[in-house]
Amino acid sequence: MRKAARPHTLLWTALAMIATTAPPIASGSEAPNPDVANVVVERSRSVAPDRDADPVLNNLERRTFRYFWNTTNRQNGLVPDRYPSPSFSSIAATGFGLTAYVAGAERGYVSRTQARLRVLRTLRFLEQLPQGPDETGVAGYKGFFYHFLDMQTGHRYQTTELSTVDTALLLGGVLLCQTYFDRDHAQEREIREIADRIYGRVDWVWSQNRPPIISHGWRPETGFLRHDWRGYNEAMLLYILALGSPTHPVEPDAWKEWLRTYKNHWGEFGGQEFLSFGPHFGHQYSHVWIDFRGIQDEFMRSKGIDYFENSRRATYAQRAYAIENPMRWRGYDSEIWGLSASDGPADTVQIFNNEERGFFTYAARAAAAPQLVDDGTIAPTAAVASIAFAPEIVIPTIRAFRARFGENLYQRYGFLDSVNQSFTFTDVPLRHGRIVEGLGWIAGDYLGIDQGPIVAMIENYRSEVIWRTMQRNPYIRRGLERAGFTGGWLSQPTAPVTTTNPGS
Repeated sequence: MRKAARPHTLLWTALAMIATTAPPIASGSEAPNPDVANVVVERSRSVAPDRDADPVLNNLERRTFRYFWNTTNRQNGLVPDRYPSPSFSSIAATGFGLTAYVAGAERGYVSRTQARLRVLRTLRFLEQLPQGPDETGVAGYKGFFYHFLDMQTGHRYQTTELSTVDTALLLGGVLLCQTYFDRDHAQEREIREIADRIYGRVDWVWSQNRPPIISHGWRPETGFLRHDWRGYNEAMLLYILALGSPTHPVEPDAWKEWLRTYKNHWGEFGGQEFLSFGPHFGHQYSHVWIDFRGIQDEFMRSKGIDYFENSRRATYAQRAYAIENPMRWRGYDSEIWGLSASDGPADTVQIFNNEERGFFTYAARAAAAPQLVDDGTIAPTAAVASIAFAPEIVIPTIRAFRARFGENLYQRYGFLDSVNQSFTFTDVPLRHGRIVEGLGWIAGDYLGIDQGPIVAMIENYRSEVIWRTMQRNPYIRRGLERAGFTGGWLSQPTAPVTTTNPGS
């Protein structure tokens, strides 16, 4: 389940009731794109500057990469959930870290040798961590990992759950490294072998507590969690990995069950018609590793689009919501937009614009047809990690974030997690972040699960190397095919990857 330090339920109901009173938004003055049916865009997808020559993108990717390279425990490869606040490790953030090392090697931020040594150290540590049904002293069970691990020992952090989706996000990075490090070199061979063992020991069938659907997770104290993964959300990758497993695969009826609730999430919002999920990370996470352009499952074939196009529409809808700004928050416009799961200022109710408004700390803020949760907090990752879908609106937003907030938001490791220009209440205790005069509340931490998609999707936009590498992974291909995906690159023979930084 997608969360950072801990979920916050305080005031959720009050905020949701306030937020869901917002009226539907219009598409404004944008004109239809004649090349794509039923899509509203401003101009073509092409961007004038050369993708690799843009110094703003390169600087952001480099700084964000450094979050993973510098804050990771160098002895075991575990990535902190957040920084600089003291933190446990997030297993999902560790998967994003493995992905960032590939991007860093491609960009020359580190050498291929440095990247593979870091990857190998991480995989060796993950493989040797104890697994079992005990409450303490283990890192996971049945091949799955606990959501949060102790940064030093790698053992379960407190009573965190065994997380199926966070394990899948880890495995996305593991399988990327398995395929990327493909040379006849002892260390690269070991990377491939360990990756196979880590992936192969995951018992996906065991996780089907209520077959054929997969459970959110499990705790040794109480057993399986109450909820299961039903579409549409970030768990597409989870099911594709479960279907592609060489050892414990689920059957294709799991994907059919996953699709069954899609009808509840297809509709119009922000001038776009698409399959919706409120927090924008749900439109991004699976796309970090899988190139959905041109490939379709049964549902997308019926709609005449693919999941990439769906995420592009969702991105435009997010921006349209900010332009309309039905709740009249400060700072929302065509360049400052993006609601997702992120840090926030405080769990409190305050008077804003002469009415009570709910604010909260970490929460899944959302803008979509079935779910609208908005307390004025913008997360840069929501926009920036959508660069591959809609660069023509994301690149100006990256520049606007830097221009408007400067070093208050853009620091050593790129963008801090979030900003709320409407929260200026200096007498309210803050869990994270600070109030900056004239700007409002700005987060004080970076979050690994928000940093990871920024690095990966900028690299996918610039070189597509993560997508092209994963196209060669037989498990990903098998999982997609067993889910019923056809067309596009799945119809082509596997092609080798050409790296931009081939040196050792």
